[in-house]
Amino acid sequence: MALKKAVLLRIGFAGTAALLVAGTVLLQSCSVDLFGLFASGDLDIRLSDKNTFNFLSPEDLSLSLPGEYSFIVLNDTHIEEGDAHGLEKLSSVMNGAAFAVVNGDITQNGSRRDLQKFIEIAGSLGVPCYPVIGNHDVYFNNWPVWKELIGSTCYRIDSSTSSTSIFVLDSAAGTLGSAQYEWLEEGLKTAKRHALVFTHTNIFIESPVDLVQFTDVRERSRLMDLLKGRSEALFMGHAHKRMVHEAGGVHYITVEDYKSTGIYCRVHVSRRGLSWEFEKL
Repeated sequence: MALKKAVLLRIGFAGTAALLVAGTVLLQSCSVDLFGLFASGDLDIRLSDKNTFNFLSPEDLSLSLPGEYSFIVLNDTHIEEGDAHGLEKLSSVMNGAAFAVVNGDITQNGSRRDLQKFIEIAGSLGVPCYPVIGNHDVYFNNWPVWKELIGSTCYRIDSSTSSTSIFVLDSAAGTLGSAQYEWLEEGLKTAKRHALVFTHTNIFIESPVDLVQFTDVRERSRLMDLLKGRSEALFMGHAHKRMVHEAGGVHYITVEDYKSTGIYCRVHVSRRGLSWEFEKL
C-alpha cells in the first residue's frame, strides 16, 4: 500500500510539473494577457465585414508591381503603450521592396493608441503595407477598434500589373471557419500565378512544447489541400520561432517574432519562383 501511494504521489508531481512547463511555454510563446486571452472576438462577425477598407487606399487595392519584385513580411510586433520596439526604422531597410505585410499581433492588446502607432509607421514606408489581424489585436474585445481604423480582417489584393494575388486570412481565434475556407477556395480558382497567402496563426509545430497552432489540426490538412497546386506560399507568425516547411509545392514560412528578435523576412518573387532571406532590423 505504501509503495502504491508513493507511485501515485510521484505521478501527481510529474503531472503537475508537466502542466507548469506547458503553461510557461504557452505564456512565453505569444505574450499572453490572461485577462484578454479568451476575448478573441467573434469570427463570424468579423468575416461579415469583408471588403471594408478604412486604412488601405484605392491604390493599395490595385497593387502595381513589376514582373520581378521583393516584399517584406514580419509579425508579432506587439506595439504596447506607443512603444513599437524600433519598428519606426523599417523604412530604412525597404531597399526597393514593393510592399510590406505585418502578419498579426501588430499590437499587444488591440488598443486604439497602438493601432494608430502602426498606421503612423505604415504611412512612413512609402509603399503599401498590408495588416493581418492576430489574437492579440482582438484582446479585450477590441475588434471594433480594428474595424474602425483598419477595416476588413479577410481580404484579397490583385496586382493590376503583374501575376500576383494576395490573400489575407483571419485566424485570430485559432481557426478559419467554413465560410473563410469557402471564400479562399473560390478565390484561388481565379488567382494569378503568384498566389501568396498570409495569416497569423501557425499550422505546424516542431516539438511537443510548441503549443500554438490551429485549434483543430484537421484544419491544417484542409488548408494544405486547398493551397496545393494553387499557391506558392503561406506566411505565418504566432509561434515566436522560425519554421520553414515545404509540402505539395507550397512553401510554409513562419517568421519569428519581431518584438524580441528584430527579424523580418525579405521575399523575392520572379519567374523562377520564390526565394527569401531573414534579416535583422
